[in-house]
Amino acid sequence: MKAARAAVAGEVVAGAAVASATAAVDTGVDVGRRNALKLGGLTVAFLWTGARSAASAAISARRQPSDAAAAAADGNPAFAPNAFIRIDADGLVRLVMPNVEMGQGIYTGACMMLAEELDVGMDQIRVEHAPPNEELYSMPLLGGQITGGSTSTRGHWGVLREAGAVARSMLVAAAAERWHVDPASCTVARGVVTHEATKRSLGFGVLAKAAATAPEPAKVVLKDPKSFTLIGKPLRRVDSADKVVGATQFGIDVKVPGMKIATVMACPTFGGKLMSVDDTRTRAIPGVIAVLRLDAAVAVVGEHFWAAKQGLDALDITWDRGDNADLTTAKLREALADKSNNGTSIVAREVGKKPADGKLVYATYQLPMLAHATMEPLNTTVWITPDKCEIWVGTQVPTRCVTAAAKITGLPEAKVVLHNQYLGGGFGRRLETDSVEQALHLAKQVSYPIKVIWTREEDIRHDIVRPMYHDHISAVLGDNGLPVWYGDRVAGGTVLGRWAPSAMGKDGLDDDTVECAATVPYDIPNLKVEWVRHDMPAGLIVGWWRGVGPTHNLFVVESFMDELAHTAGKDPLEYRRALLQKNPRSLALLNLAAEKIGWGKSALPARVGRGIALGEPFGSRICVIVEAEVSAQGEVRLLRAVVALDCGVAINPSSVEAQVQGGLLFGLGAALYNGITLKHGAIEQSNFHDYRSLRMNETPLIELHRIDNLESPGGLGEVGTAIAAPALANAIFAATGVRLHSLPVNRALLVQNGGALKDVVT
Repeated sequence: MKAARAAVAGEVVAGAAVASATAAVDTGVDVGRRNALKLGGLTVAFLWTGARSAASAAISARRQPSDAAAAAADGNPAFAPNAFIRIDADGLVRLVMPNVEMGQGIYTGACMMLAEELDVGMDQIRVEHAPPNEELYSMPLLGGQITGGSTSTRGHWGVLREAGAVARSMLVAAAAERWHVDPASCTVARGVVTHEATKRSLGFGVLAKAAATAPEPAKVVLKDPKSFTLIGKPLRRVDSADKVVGATQFGIDVKVPGMKIATVMACPTFGGKLMSVDDTRTRAIPGVIAVLRLDAAVAVVGEHFWAAKQGLDALDITWDRGDNADLTTAKLREALADKSNNGTSIVAREVGKKPADGKLVYATYQLPMLAHATMEPLNTTVWITPDKCEIWVGTQVPTRCVTAAAKITGLPEAKVVLHNQYLGGGFGRRLETDSVEQALHLAKQVSYPIKVIWTREEDIRHDIVRPMYHDHISAVLGDNGLPVWYGDRVAGGTVLGRWAPSAMGKDGLDDDTVECAATVPYDIPNLKVEWVRHDMPAGLIVGWWRGVGPTHNLFVVESFMDELAHTAGKDPLEYRRALLQKNPRSLALLNLAAEKIGWGKSALPARVGRGIALGEPFGSRICVIVEAEVSAQGEVRLLRAVVALDCGVAINPSSVEAQVQGGLLFGLGAALYNGITLKHGAIEQSNFHDYRSLRMNETPLIELHRIDNLESPGGLGEVGTAIAAPALANAIFAATGVRLHSLPVNRALLVQNGGALKDVVT
């Protein structure tokens, strides 16, 4: 892949931002502090406010009331100072991870944070998936045991480091007591405590049992960043070696003795039902065991997947297509546009008033529904017995799955055991429990363990898609061409309103729908951003998609910013510079990206253009300049992408590079190719032939240039995706003069001499 040639090599621009470390770095951490990390000014995509009594709990570096029970269930390790750390008698350190690994490299980053303060090597830590437990593993930024919203590193930054420091202090105290020396005279390296004066040393394994009875320190001092030996270094991922040799177990790899395989087909239309099934041909296929029915789906169970798949294809099924049988994309868009024009809005943010004088610029933007299309299709293995339910699945929300299982089986939650697995991609799809619930209903009909695997076609056609959006955005330009007012009227569905309705604002606002629109990096004195809620027809459920609100809003805001520059007759770079004079951190990114790509230094070939996009999503700041060529036939070729990034402390620069590259390519591919459309009430797309990913030969050279500082880490998993589309659209405009107001890219509008070289709403 060309991206592998990225010019990152960890380039750091020193001194370009304020080097003020967080309080957790500069001062001791008091035992009374529930969370060591202070997160002022960060916007969180969603908040868990479920019915669980422990939902208000959060991960803690300190001992909690239920720690002992959790440690006992984990084999009674010699030393378990908190919910994360287990140190066995052989000295192995086990890190129990509240978050799930789905390709974002969080297991490596978490190990680095813990190892830094515990003073062990990365090779001395083994990572384990945390069991479902809201009380112990609830993430502070989300209020639940959830992985999403680019919050894992931000949520761990203070807590995991403090946890390591607390454990280290207790181990040193145990050694010092045995030697009758001052703990301050002891040093630690690679899990060995040494008293230099007497040349005595003891490993963590030997000290573990005594450390378990040592008093917990009231206060610990975390390392000064200047003393970091791991954080900030480009290290290999802890999960890569097993993945290379196929040893990593994803959900789809689970094997349980006596297990049978099932695959399923649900009613093609949203809200439709199953009427009848003729399984005569299916039961004649070797290896088919059973045909199972649900209200809106049918599954075939086989000795292996191929038998189940052949059996499913042989069924003669009659569906009741329901009220949505005539639903089309055009009807959905028409209804959304009508609601945007005539619906009642909720004001998210309003500053000042719209001036009566000035040049009014106005545009309408439309974004499509999107599927997640993770590499690993949805799958769940379930075994239900009279007194127990076991589930093997890769999920971003383990406790939600447990709650669903208890409700479906009638068992108490204590009798539901969930074994979380590595995820072959999430992107928000595995924040949902629908596939797990379906597997539970099927498992209730059999006496053996059953693994339910969705085909790729089922996975895409029954995705919980990203909402479509309709934006009316406008600005009033002053005499200097700069905006003195801007307004964005966002219309679209709410995921939060379904997923956690009690987390909605008191006025009914879903903050995610306006994130990165209600607050922009630019100095605009007056603005009004509002949201019009538009619920989809019953049965068409919408969900979060990688980048959530910022992915939609940054496309609208940054594309429109280019429109304003064009209207004012100004260079897009200079236009943004003029609006960032009060925002030095983002201005530094803009200047860095422009310098590295050589903006304006030489003329570009015909139909080659560069597009800028700048944003501050997920607690990070990013500027991307995409260079693209548009052929006379309207095909887009990505040539180069220069990224300037300010993510605060970069835990692992290698992971930072990978996340920015992967996120950017994911977003560029979606902008070029992806959109979910409906015909006769069903999703038309079914596999990667008509819901494409960016291919290796289409991948541009990506250069990442990072501004280093000591600010708290920002999120990264979704940052590249969120900023990709506007940079591409602005590059296409620079190359062709065609302003794209919708996605995916409509190549018919880009054909040279085709009468399309004008502003259009697609």
